[in-house]
Amino acid sequence: MTFLKGIKLKNILMLTIAGIINAIGVTIFISPVNLYDSGISGTSILLWQQTGITMSIFLVLLNVPLFIYGTKKQGKLFTIYAIYTVIIYSISAWLINDILPIDVSVASPIAQKDLLLCAVFGGMISGLGSGIAIRYGGAMDGIEVMAVIFAKKIGVSVGAFVMAYNALLYITCGLIKEDWILPLYSIVTYYAGLKTIDFIVDGLDRAKSAMIITEHPTEVCEALAYHFETGSTRIKATGGYSNREKTMVYFIVNRFQVTKMKNIVHEIDPKAFITISEVADVYSVNNK
Repeated sequence: MTFLKGIKLKNILMLTIAGIINAIGVTIFISPVNLYDSGISGTSILLWQQTGITMSIFLVLLNVPLFIYGTKKQGKLFTIYAIYTVIIYSISAWLINDILPIDVSVASPIAQKDLLLCAVFGGMISGLGSGIAIRYGGAMDGIEVMAVIFAKKIGVSVGAFVMAYNALLYITCGLIKEDWILPLYSIVTYYAGLKTIDFIVDGLDRAKSAMIITEHPTEVCEALAYHFETGSTRIKATGGYSNREKTMVYFIVNRFQVTKMKNIVHEIDPKAFITISEVADVYSVNNK
């Protein structure tokens, strides 16, 4: 049980908030107007509509086995965090649907029957909850865990696996309901949630990594350090065509600094080759 020592109170608190937020998005905006969330959450809504058994039961019954199955791949700590988050989500959804004095039986208490508002805000709010869960070591949906395990084996990306599942879910909903309006609006919900998750997990203003191949590495590094007051990393390289010795300088900037960085480098070495890539997170460890 040594892995239990890795559980952090801050993570538990944030995962609790994540589960509650996700429940608000789904039960206040999505399910009252018969829209469908993505993944197991959307599947649970469909099963709830078809059986009359509360969605909260399906959230636990469908998610927990998937998280447990993925323990070897994702780790025991992740599994505990994920199961805890889903339980909080399930309890919160049950409270809103069945206990609290909130009428969510025929329309959203906030957006009424406006499908577009419910799709957008429901997706954004549930995406906020899912993003926080991912940010703090958990998850809200077992399909993403299955995607990590099986996507590579069947030759697709994780994103394509999840998208294929959701496409199948929405098609199934349309066939069962014999109505395609709600599944189509559910795609808007899915997209809004996906972009919100990206924002929470990766941030709005991602850093940029610059790979600079130059024959004047010392001058370039000194100029970058002077203008940006930050360090860089040199990596020895050899030209594949010229077979000449070169140096690759790895440097991190934000999007507002990219043009300035390119001008500085090309003033020193007009033939320098520069590539720019996005970086989701930058961590700096200070050893004291």
